[in-house]
Amino acid sequence: MDKHIEPELCRTMKEVRRGVDATDKALISLLATRFGYMRAAARIKQTHEEVRDEDRKREVIDNAVAEAKALGVPDALIAQFWEALVECSIAYEGEEWKRIRA
Repeated sequence: MDKHIEPELCRTMKEVRRGVDATDKALISLLATRFGYMRAAARIKQTHEEVRDEDRKREVIDNAVAEAKALGVPDALIAQFWEALVECSIAYEGEEWKRIRA
């Protein structure tokens, strides 16, 4: 398999696509870890009402936006992306909470 290169060094679309594919693979691996933490949270939380924590949701999104700003990534897009990610995570955690206790 060809190795990907840094974005600034790409000269062809093949190189860009190789880098995007490698990055997507790494993101999926990181998301698998993140969802593992959602399973842990579902196991630890005692009530289903604890699954949704709006203060923590805001903190997670604010942290992502701050990191995006620090890295020069469009923070408004990251805010939208993280909103969706956190909502999906909450839904997953809620389903896991129910599954564990079924």
